[in-house]
Amino acid sequence: MNNIKIITCLQDGVLADALYEEGKLMELSLLPAGRSSILGNIYIGKVKNIVKNIGAAFVEIDHGIICYLPLEDVKSPIYTRPKKQMKLTEGDELLVQVCREAVKTKAPSVTTNLSLTGKYLVLTTGNTVVGYSSKLKSEDKVRIRTWIENWRLPDAGLIIRTNAGQAEQEDFCREYEKLLNQYRYLTEQAVHRTVRSCVQKGRPPYLDAILGSRSENLQEILTDDKEVYEQIQNFLQDEMPENTGKLRFYEDQKLSLKALYRLEKGLTDALSSKIWLKSGAYLIIEPTEALTVIDVNTGKYASGKNKQETIWKINLEAAGEIARQLRLRNLSGMILVDFVDMERKEKKQELLACMKEFLRRDPQKASAVDMTGLGLMELTRKKQRKTLWEQAKECGI
Repeated sequence: MNNIKIITCLQDGVLADALYEEGKLMELSLLPAGRSSILGNIYIGKVKNIVKNIGAAFVEIDHGIICYLPLEDVKSPIYTRPKKQMKLTEGDELLVQVCREAVKTKAPSVTTNLSLTGKYLVLTTGNTVVGYSSKLKSEDKVRIRTWIENWRLPDAGLIIRTNAGQAEQEDFCREYEKLLNQYRYLTEQAVHRTVRSCVQKGRPPYLDAILGSRSENLQEILTDDKEVYEQIQNFLQDEMPENTGKLRFYEDQKLSLKALYRLEKGLTDALSSKIWLKSGAYLIIEPTEALTVIDVNTGKYASGKNKQETIWKINLEAAGEIARQLRLRNLSGMILVDFVDMERKEKKQELLACMKEFLRRDPQKASAVDMTGLGLMELTRKKQRKTLWEQAKECGI
């Protein structure tokens, strides 16, 4: 069981959100004070043009922001007015949700498949299937199936989250009704709002982190910003009342919350290209425009008489730290890792299996794909938010 602390502090015009597991910094995000992310927001967008040769449409949302919409993603669009043909055309107005922030030189991405997320469930449009988290136990899936066997959603589907395994039926069903009401509001009322309106805002990172945490693991929520404190308090009362007692407002004037948790050092380390491991080995992390390259080096590690056993220990330690660094720096897309070379093929496959297990703990979808012919490990991680490097640059750090 991982004890989780979520820290949100405001200093020097920057709002920093940090998540700690067992005292170790695992996630960090930065945002200029007074600015909010558009990720997760739902808009009435307007199709500006369709480019068939790249299989995409470009949709205008709030403040004239042009977003990328893959045409293959347009399965069951919700238009603001009835259409005889469901085919997307220029000038159409429809509900879209921002599914990825602007990353590097790429525009934000939107989808017509809306996701309404709760603690136990995600209600989705665009399909009618029921999916289950791979982290749910078999007996929990069987129990939940009995709860939902009579639910009928002709134009929406459900994803059962990991937290549902700990849910009581009454709380589970209450959340379903709440998500269903949100969906009805969007499809019956929100569609009549003016074009480019934001009809539902996404949650900030600290609320997403709270919602995604298991109640038994969530130890403390701490903030020194009064506005954030009130927002979290209201959120907990509505969504997770069992956790309201874990929220605390930090008021010590002599030692800032940022200094108490050494966030400045944590940020400096997370922005550095070189990461030392406890063994004396180190990682070099270099992002490029197309992918991220990670190199594992033996460094000062000199323990052990058996060379191959020494290399195995270094690579195993490195794999665990790489999984942490992906979360901490919010690295995404394609990642190539050059581990210290191992002679035995079965050890390479064992390392790949260990990497897959480490990545299973990541709240973001991440996977270890394979080992290339040159011995590089291929990883992928879903793109949603900007990397920590980009966030720091926006904050003037």
